[in-house]
Amino acid sequence: MHRMRSLFDEPARVADSNFLRREIANRMHERLSLVKIEPQRVLDLGCGEGADFAPLRELYPEAHLLGVDASFPLLAGGRRGQSAAVSSMTRLLGKLLPKKIGTRHEDAFSLLCSDFAQLPLKPASADLVWSNLALHWHPQPDLVFGEWRRVLRVDGLLMFSCFGPDTFREIRAAFAQVDALPHTLNFVDMHDLGDMLVNTGFSTPVMDMETITVTYESTDKLLADVQAWGGNPLLTRRKGLLGRNAGARLHHALEGFRGTDGKIPLTFEVVYGHAFRPAPTKTAEGESIIRFDLPRKRQ
Repeated sequence: MHRMRSLFDEPARVADSNFLRREIANRMHERLSLVKIEPQRVLDLGCGEGADFAPLRELYPEAHLLGVDASFPLLAGGRRGQSAAVSSMTRLLGKLLPKKIGTRHEDAFSLLCSDFAQLPLKPASADLVWSNLALHWHPQPDLVFGEWRRVLRVDGLLMFSCFGPDTFREIRAAFAQVDALPHTLNFVDMHDLGDMLVNTGFSTPVMDMETITVTYESTDKLLADVQAWGGNPLLTRRKGLLGRNAGARLHHALEGFRGTDGKIPLTFEVVYGHAFRPAPTKTAEGESIIRFDLPRKRQ
């Protein structure tokens, strides 16, 4: 995890990948708007610089938003941007509304530097867990789901997106012409993620996926964007730079994907999932809990 964290400690390095993060976030928000919930506390896990704060706050203006990310530099950039936005909003509302109301937005969000698989939060402390394109960076997503379930209240909602196995398939095929080392993460299949959700105690998970293809004029730009997505975080990665011959073979292999439109595709399989934390069916001692509602008295 230290290696993965270091990949995102230079915000400028990952900036070129934000266009797809925003597109996927917009599609997540479309899904979220169909779910009728009124959360009091929202967790944005893997929040980066906080690009999802504004749309989440717009959807749930009364909720407190906590952004969590393992990269302190990303959070620092998010703090500056969010503080500026909140200050502008506070000044505007201060002119239009009574002071007591106009200053409430100053406490609308907070930030926490932490591993989202080991959250320093109390159990059942959130109503909504939101995570956009962060889960695939963790080597044990089942443990992550268990932690996310722990911090959710009963009937709380988890909504996330991550990359699936077909992501970067062109990169894997091209590097296969160079060496036998892995050059991308082994992204988890959608159905396996659904099974993990059930096994960690979530109810009726809903999973779906789509393929998004981004096209490039040049192999150099394609490879630069792959680096912006985090590059190769694997410990088994090549320690040095590619030699001239290996680099030429890599570029030649990527050129082989150039289509009739003259562009080179890069595939992203995007997995979406959401699930609720159900009410417990057993006590800590293993005894079954039976729930029933008394019939209402007729008037």
